Amino acid sequence: MRRPELIKIVTDSTVDLSPELIQEYGIEIVPLVVEIGGKTYQDRIEITQQRLFELVKEVGELPKTAAPSLGAFEEAFAPPEEVVFIGISTGLSATVQTARMATQGMEGDRVTVIDSKNISTGAGFLVLMAARMRDQGATRQEIEQAVHEAIPKLRTRFVIDTLRYLYMGGRCSAMESIVGSVLKIRPVIEIQPDGTMGVAAKVRGARKKAHQVMLDALADDLSRLDRRRIFVTHTASPEDIAAFVEQVERIASPDEITVTLAGSVVSSHCGPDTIGLLYMLR
Repeated sequence: MRRPELIKIVTDSTVDLSPELIQEYGIEIVPLVVEIGGKTYQDRIEITQQRLFELVKEVGELPKTAAPSLGAFEEAFAPPEEVVFIGISTGLSATVQTARMATQGMEGDRVTVIDSKNISTGAGFLVLMAARMRDQGATRQEIEQAVHEAIPKLRTRFVIDTLRYLYMGGRCSAMESIVGSVLKIRPVIEIQPDGTMGVAAKVRGARKKAHQVMLDALADDLSRLDRRRIFVTHTASPEDIAAFVEQVERIASPDEITVTLAGSVVSSHCGPDTIGLLYMLR
């Protein structure tokens, strides 16, 4: 039974969970911020992925992103509930640091802040786990322990179509951007154990070849795969997603494949035509 009056599960907007999942599990979202064309927007509230890419074309510049304000976290963490906050990796954003700052000076021990060491629906797995445990009557301390134990079991990989967004966002070097553009290299990005991004493979040629690298990694993990849910999170076309999901189903036969759109913050760094494959090991 859900106990929202006792423990509140809070996360940030980069978790990329669908509105349906957020409502179903009673999750509160603190939005990050996107800046483009001299204006500031709250992720998933004032700007969508589609509108973000339209603005990039209209204003001729790439967006910048920022963590939520201290005040936003102070409001989300306000009493009387206990709070478990799970945020985007500290290796990618100042969001968790800001959340921790918001707890300073609060009376009592009510708020637990957890660094997911992940991004997008990789962190989403942890948020859903926390919400399910809350609903089953777990304590805040039990939820924290279980989430920390699950973090090393996450696997997050994605294929981006252009290095331009990662380069402008400071996530790759100028040389990597130039080489990728000239040679049409499509990197397969993965989240490292320390919560930073690394290049799992550099694939020259069609996107499907890079997608196959992710699918091969999934096949290698089948003996340890938690088949209850696999996430496919993307900024890609419906046709590309349908074909990719079909291959995931063929390889893994999970209980559920959940397809979600990346929010405007994640899209600001990965750009259009990105596909991510995210799952958990047992």
